[in-house]
Amino acid sequence: MTTETPHWFKSSYSENGGACVEIAADLAASHGVVPLRDSKNPTGPALRVTVRAFAAFVDGVKAGAV
Repeated sequence: MTTETPHWFKSSYSENGGACVEIAADLAASHGVVPLRDSKNPTGPALRVTVRAFAAFVDGVKAGAV
């Protein structure tokens, strides 16, 4: 991915017993990607999506499509 250490966080709305996704938005501007991972498995694999794909996902969630 990159040699930079991602700064992981999850939404303040995440109060569902640990079934959360964490993101590292700090790499969006410098690398054009948003890493995602399962909050229950922080040492596991991370998925990288483009900033555009992540924005489309967020828009879909807000619209109730996802």
